[in-house]
Amino acid sequence: MTTQAPEDLVKLLRFATVGSVDDGKSTVIGRLLFDTKQLFDDQVDAVASASRNRGVGEMDLSFITDGLRAEREQGITIDVAYRYASTPKRKFVIADCPGHVQYTSNMATGASTADLALVVVDATAGVKEQTRRHLCIAALLGVRQIIVCANKMDLVDWDQGAYDRVVTEIESLAKRLHIASALVVPISALLGDNVVEASTAAPYYDGPTVLEALEAAPAGEWAGAHGGNEDAATRLPVQWILRQPGGGRTYAGMVDGAPLSVGEAVTVLPAGLSTTVKAIATPAGPVEIAQVGISVAVDLADDFDVSRGDIIVGSDDLPTVTSEFEATLCWFSLKALTPGSRFRLKHTTRSTPAIVALLDSVLNINELSLEPTASLELNHIGVATIKTASPLALDTYSHNRITGSFVLIDEVTNITVAAGMVGAPTLIEP
Repeated sequence: MTTQAPEDLVKLLRFATVGSVDDGKSTVIGRLLFDTKQLFDDQVDAVASASRNRGVGEMDLSFITDGLRAEREQGITIDVAYRYASTPKRKFVIADCPGHVQYTSNMATGASTADLALVVVDATAGVKEQTRRHLCIAALLGVRQIIVCANKMDLVDWDQGAYDRVVTEIESLAKRLHIASALVVPISALLGDNVVEASTAAPYYDGPTVLEALEAAPAGEWAGAHGGNEDAATRLPVQWILRQPGGGRTYAGMVDGAPLSVGEAVTVLPAGLSTTVKAIATPAGPVEIAQVGISVAVDLADDFDVSRGDIIVGSDDLPTVTSEFEATLCWFSLKALTPGSRFRLKHTTRSTPAIVALLDSVLNINELSLEPTASLELNHIGVATIKTASPLALDTYSHNRITGSFVLIDEVTNITVAAGMVGAPTLIEP
């Protein structure tokens, strides 16, 4: 029997590009992909053709990620565009998130599994309200490092004052949101300065290019312990029950929180049944230890009635089993959220009816303060008390990004109307 080698998370960086509409997010990603030669000839030809058809010149690099026809026609990003790239030093999963306020829910999706946020700011306009909203959501979703592109510096003749104003605003926001690492790079995505290749246009800046900063950034926190929490224990939401030839059942899911080992003492929640791990199988064969992010089938020492939606957890760090809890909500529906509203709540692999019993407060994006409220409007972030029909095994989001998150679904339309994080926001300090 072998030990499952850990996924090489250090070499794989997942980052989300965020910021306000028209600040140049898609062009930054297009420049990164184009200048690092990540594109096939037919992709380059397609972008050149679309650029000429819209009368925007020979090559509009934003079209590289704006793949939907509607996006290219309107000149905006609507859905999250995922792209994959690699350099000799690192592999990347890139989420190009929409900047328009109407598509904030899609931005939250892109940031939910990111190690880092690549924030694009128009240096001619400074940090906008939607940029602040995106940074708040990214921070609430557990992103603790940002690289900020002070874009369009060529339009202000690379004025150091414009760059310094962006630095001041970002440093203030980062401190309030507990963002540990914030680097501001003066760039021109249109011309390519300081994106992949270093430029002499900004002599006051001697830091890395955007690509160099991405290659050097820590990675891997999206999977497992939130924020590098070394005290977290195993979490295995049961996705599927597998009946074995000759009798017996194993329980399939993805390992989260901490590695899972044969012989480890575990508890099945919400029932609270204690047992040990008898065997672990992976697509590559049986293993003694399964690392975080690995899909496995687990054989338990005792024959319990385990169902989809249950969670197998390390017995030395149990989540709270409850049907009433406080949560931070990002509201995405045109219809306002009011107390008493009913939804279907999806948490890991469990789905249950839920009601928003109480609305406590709403986040003032500009002041970064919580204020009393009777409702949440489109794109508001607020604190609520939620009651569920079935008990859930919950960690706070600050402890674990997977078991501390959920979504609310409209039972009539099946549309996701809110992203939720267990616990009140702890990032907003004066």
